[in-house]
Amino acid sequence: MSLTEKDKEEAKKEKFEEETSASAEEELLLPRDTLLSAGIHIGTRMKTKDMEQFIYRVRPDGLFVLDVKKTDERIRVAAKFLARFEPSRIAAAAARLYAQEPVKKFCEAVGATPIVGRFIPGLLSNPLYPNRIEPNVLIVSDPRADSQAVREAASVGVPVVALCSTDNDFSGVDLVIPTNNKGRRALAVIYWLLARQVLREREELPPDKDMPLTIEDFEAKISKEEEES
Repeated sequence: MSLTEKDKEEAKKEKFEEETSASAEEELLLPRDTLLSAGIHIGTRMKTKDMEQFIYRVRPDGLFVLDVKKTDERIRVAAKFLARFEPSRIAAAAARLYAQEPVKKFCEAVGATPIVGRFIPGLLSNPLYPNRIEPNVLIVSDPRADSQAVREAASVGVPVVALCSTDNDFSGVDLVIPTNNKGRRALAVIYWLLARQVLREREELPPDKDMPLTIEDFEAKISKEEEES
């Protein structure tokens, strides 16, 4: 999902609207215009009661817009939480194509275990499954697309950190990061930010330094044929 011209114009408008208040806010993990141009704030035309607290406004075309400040806050909270776990006991799941490369790169950066593509039933919950994994925490890229992973994590008492858009509910989710969880660039930015912040919380990366991996490295490289398959 790429940004349309309308999305880009709306991002400029939202940047302008927030410039006055932005100077008084805590510094964001990335510049506000970078976050807006990546479309992390763009939701859907649906909203759930669970996600109302993270919605900034509704656009004239009916799209709900997320509050980037709250996204930033939740990335910090999630990173602090994830930094408490052994890297190898963190798992991250992505069924959607655009989320798979960001998840792989996130796991490479922080030492976590990726679960990409189709989630095999029993991977977390069946003790007889030979390839079963036993994480202490699970990250999912979309609670709906990754619903089997969420259900299994809940059944074995594994906390779930989820990227949630305006149309997601919190069933089985313990910690929400409100974001566009369908856009290619948005997913790359969110997973890059989360990885960098986890490393900073572990004190493996100085607060003024970035990772060797770039946001572009995190972005899905998908051919038109793959998108249509």
